[in-house]
Amino acid sequence: MSDNQLIFGIRPVIEAIESGKQLERIYIKMGSDSPIMNKLLDIARRMRVSVQFVPIEKLNRLTPNNHQGVIAQIPHIVYAEITDVINDLQESGKNPLIMVLDNVTDVRNFGAIARSAECSGVDAIVVSLKNSAPVNAESIKSSAGALYKIPICRVGSIRNVLRLLQQSDMQLVAASEKSEQLIYDADLTKPTVIVMGSEDKGISKETLKICDCQVSIPLLGSIESLNVSAAAAVLLFETVRQRTK
Repeated sequence: MSDNQLIFGIRPVIEAIESGKQLERIYIKMGSDSPIMNKLLDIARRMRVSVQFVPIEKLNRLTPNNHQGVIAQIPHIVYAEITDVINDLQESGKNPLIMVLDNVTDVRNFGAIARSAECSGVDAIVVSLKNSAPVNAESIKSSAGALYKIPICRVGSIRNVLRLLQQSDMQLVAASEKSEQLIYDADLTKPTVIVMGSEDKGISKETLKICDCQVSIPLLGSIESLNVSAAAAVLLFETVRQRTK
């Protein structure tokens, strides 16, 4: 069984069931007994999810990660179409907020970004088919189940999608530590697409050329930049602050 067919950890499995995600089977360590485990079993029974109690050795063979005695087998994620997302936003009249990840490859960063995106009301996350972190067990766990609650669009060309979003009257705001404009000076109340770059190289030059503006986060320490997931959270919640004040 491949890693991207698994989700592990008690709370992530509960989140998956409660969000309506289809699970083929849940493996639970024999002898497990705790309030949170009983909650999981109760939810699984109500949602008619098959549960199998197995020795700890089987769970360890399925994944080397910290599974907390629970592993769920899941089908592959169904990716959303960006055109469907745009149409739904136009029909609903909602003020759009979309996040585009340009070559973010670390699964934990991806999961953490998805968690912040879901908490801040992002309508969709766009990633590329190549050079992007996969939606697998580790990224799902890092997202605390957010990857099941927010549309993920996987596309062949980030730049083509950015142009499409631009044509749909959304401003493209790129995060760059080299920008002289601070995030607090940008108007994020407009329909907005926040673009984040890779962990090591940032946003590609070709992608930056398409963006309407670049913004930076003021840093007072000696380290030159934030981790991409931390930077994404700062930008997202500055957007929330501007839109809710």
